[in-house]
Amino acid sequence: MSQQIYFLNGPNANLYGLDKNGTYGSDSFASIGERCRQRAESHGMMLQFRQSNHEGVLVDWLQEARQNAAGVIINAAGLTYSSVPILDALLMFDGPIIETHMSNIWKREPFRHHSMVSKAATGVIAGLGVIGYELAIDAVVNLLESRAV
Repeated sequence: MSQQIYFLNGPNANLYGLDKNGTYGSDSFASIGERCRQRAESHGMMLQFRQSNHEGVLVDWLQEARQNAAGVIINAAGLTYSSVPILDALLMFDGPIIETHMSNIWKREPFRHHSMVSKAATGVIAGLGVIGYELAIDAVVNLLESRAV
C-alpha cells in the first residue's frame, strides 16, 4: 500500500490562477493539485492536496496527518506569519515537513520575512511557483527514503 503525503494550503490558495498577471501565476488551484498528485503517484505515493481559509481546519488536518501521513508539505499562506496553533500542530508531527511558498517571501513585504512555520519545517522551498510544489514532493520522498536506509 502506498504511503500518503499531506499537502496543505492556507487562505486564498484556492484563488490561484484567477489573476493571470498576479504573484501566483496562471495555473488554477485544481490544475496545481492535479500536477502534484501525478508527481506523488510517480513516486508511488498517495497525495492529500487540500486547502482551507480557516486556521482551525488546517490544525485539524495536521492532527489527522499524525495518524495518516508519512510527510507534510504546507503552504500556510497568510497564516505562515502569525499562526502559533499551526506551528504547534506541526511540531507534533514526526515525519518530514516541507514549507512551500509560490512566491519568494523574502522579496516581498517585510512582515513576510519571518515564518512561524519554519521553526517546525525540515526545509523551505520558496519562489519557484508550481515547480516548487513539485520539488517539495520530491524532497519529502527523498527524506523518507533516507530515513528508511
